Amino acid sequence: MRRELEGTVLALIGTFIYGIEPVVIKSNPTNPVGFAALSALIASLVLWTAALWDGGIRELRDDPSGIKRAFLVGLFGTALAYLAYSFGTRMSTAINAALLTRSEVLWSFLLSWLFLGERITARLIGYALFLLVGLSLVITQGRPVQPMPGDALLLLVPLFWQMGHVMAKGLPYRPTIIAALRNTFGFLLLLPLAAATGMEPSPFIVVEGLVIAFGQLVWYRAIKLINLSKATAIITPAPAVAMAAGVLLGEPLTVYHLVGFVLITAGTLGVIKVESARSGGRPL
Repeated sequence: MRRELEGTVLALIGTFIYGIEPVVIKSNPTNPVGFAALSALIASLVLWTAALWDGGIRELRDDPSGIKRAFLVGLFGTALAYLAYSFGTRMSTAINAALLTRSEVLWSFLLSWLFLGERITARLIGYALFLLVGLSLVITQGRPVQPMPGDALLLLVPLFWQMGHVMAKGLPYRPTIIAALRNTFGFLLLLPLAAATGMEPSPFIVVEGLVIAFGQLVWYRAIKLINLSKATAIITPAPAVAMAAGVLLGEPLTVYHLVGFVLITAGTLGVIKVESARSGGRPL
């Protein structure tokens, strides 16, 4: 029970950290590729410092078997995800980015069931339907139109994230090491493309690096304690923070955003009540 409570609280903290991220990305005036690469570099420096402080480096030295898997976490969870996130947000809005990336919970249900053996109940499926309706309202704004290219890219972001999370959940390291490896590999993968397209200094790079670092610290600890699918659902209301900030930046907030957010939040609150377990009802 204590594991469940701690994991739930950490996921809720992540809600507020990740809520500001779309606004930071949207506000960045520099090349999105360079922004993603340098943000990952800043995050990795912060996280390696934390790993040295808490003694996590010893884990990596004693058991290097997870490094190859950590590379894949960096490829999907950072390099591919943040390329799609940066370009998608620039082509869309911070509010849309915040809401559309919450489709992560749907990918989480599928991948957690397929690869982690997590129990996906009828109740979880019902709550997911609320999320689907809410996301549809955000994409279409109540009109039978095709999503914009930016929105299509934003829908790929959570798939990449979840592929990275599924791989990260089985790594034998503490959160600081997992996050540090993820961002280090992500930076190295993005660096050649960033160097070719241009890298410019920006204060938003530092802010985004700190958001990534602290967000991933609480996130990886949370998914060690509770189901990945549940943790993902809990952070779904993060758009509330971005909504408020986006409106302050002058972006339009429609009734479809509001109704979609209410449906998404209702589904998430239901998920919080579901106890983490694997298939067959076994607790984590």
